[in-house]
Amino acid sequence: MEDKLIQLQQEIISCRKCPRLVEWREEVGRTKRRAYFDWDYWGKPVPGFGDPQARLLILGLAPGAHGSNRTGRMFTGDGSGNFLFPALYRAGFANQPDSTHRDDGLELRDCWLTASGRCAPPGNKPTLEELNNCQPWLEREMSLLPALQGVVLLGKIAFDSLLRLPGYSGMPKREIMFSHGAFYQLSDKLPWILCSYHPSLQNTQTGRLTVKMFDQIWQHARQRLV
Repeated sequence: MEDKLIQLQQEIISCRKCPRLVEWREEVGRTKRRAYFDWDYWGKPVPGFGDPQARLLILGLAPGAHGSNRTGRMFTGDGSGNFLFPALYRAGFANQPDSTHRDDGLELRDCWLTASGRCAPPGNKPTLEELNNCQPWLEREMSLLPALQGVVLLGKIAFDSLLRLPGYSGMPKREIMFSHGAFYQLSDKLPWILCSYHPSLQNTQTGRLTVKMFDQIWQHARQRLV
């Protein structure tokens, strides 16, 4: 399975299916942000990473233009990651609270971190067509995590992406609503779902998502794993 995960990661990195995203991610990588002028931007799709024997999947939105699109690792190098990784560390899902670049020594424990979209989108808003192009990646990724028991969904877009996957897509949508802290065990054959607001700066700096609220999500997830 680990070899297949590596193969999948390489396929994701090589993807050029969405012309708008290809143009944007590469343009950002060329022009850069002044603070990162000395960086060699990744500028490609960003694959998931973590523990191949993970019992927990963490699903976010998409790479940030000057975060993952710069560093080449999910949630690494931006404000969202600066909020996420300390929380994972406190809950025992990471070996360190900091995530600055691909070779900084970070290791995820019992979890796999990925996103609905694999390329940085303009305005942080991928189109539905672009998200649909990424759906097969998520489906294959989950199939290659044999120990998976649950999924933490970071935001409504991640929630919607999961519910478009086989197995989840047939569930009654009126009974499954996104809200922070919402938990669903839809079937004995499917990983359970735990919802959280996305740790974006828009949410964390306004107090919509606090450290305490976020820690409670990871404590809940930890308690659900068997």
